[in-house]
Amino acid sequence: MAKSDKVAAVADLKDRFAAADAVVLTEYRGLSVIDLKNLRRSLGAETNYAIAKNTLAKLAAKDAGIDGLDSFLVGPTAFAFISGDIASAAKGLRDFAKTNAHLVLKAGFMDGKVLDAAAVKALADLESREVLLAKLAGALKGTATKAAGLFAASLTQAAQLMAALQTKKEETAPVAEVVEESSAASADETEAAEELPAVEEPPAEVAEEIKDAAEAASEKE
Repeated sequence: MAKSDKVAAVADLKDRFAAADAVVLTEYRGLSVIDLKNLRRSLGAETNYAIAKNTLAKLAAKDAGIDGLDSFLVGPTAFAFISGDIASAAKGLRDFAKTNAHLVLKAGFMDGKVLDAAAVKALADLESREVLLAKLAGALKGTATKAAGLFAASLTQAAQLMAALQTKKEETAPVAEVVEESSAASADETEAAEELPAVEEPPAEVAEEIKDAAEAASEKE
C-alpha cells in the first residue's frame, strides 16, 4: 500500500472511531464473503462493519485519542462501528456468533473505556432503555427517582455490572429481574454489587423521565 493510501486509510479509520457511539472488535477468520455480507445486513444501517489492518487501526485509534486497544489488535480484525442503539448492535453480533463460530467478539470501546469480551456480550443482554424504564416504573412507583441512577448510568457501566455478576455465579438473572428482585437479593449478590463502582446521580431530565413513567403506570391501574 502506497504511503498516501495508508495516510488516507488511517484518517478514515480515525473519523470512524471518533464518530461511533461504540466500537466492537471481532475476529472474522474463516468467514466467507457471503457470511460477511449477511453479517453486515443483520447489523443494520446504524452499524458499519469494516475490516482493517491492525497497524493502521493502532495509528487511527491513537489519533482519535483511544488507548488500551493495542493488546486486542492481533490476528485478523474487523471493527463494528456502532451509531445509535448499541445494545441492538451487540445483540446482532452475539446472535451471529452463535451460529457462526468463526466470528469471535474480542473487545470493545465505549464511553472512553475499553470493554473486554465479557462486557461486550453483556451489552447484548440489556433491554432497550424504554423497556427498562417501563419495568422500573412499574416496580418502583413511589421511589422511582431514588433508583433512577441505575438507568442513568452509561451502557458501559451496565455492561460491566452484568459481566461482574456473571463471574460471581453460574447463572445470572436478567437485568430486569435483578432490579425487580433487589429486595430479596442474597447475601452473595449484595456483596458482589458492593464491589462495583457507585453509579452517579442521574441528570434531572432522566429522573423526570422515570417519574413520568411511574405516574403513567399508576394511571393504567
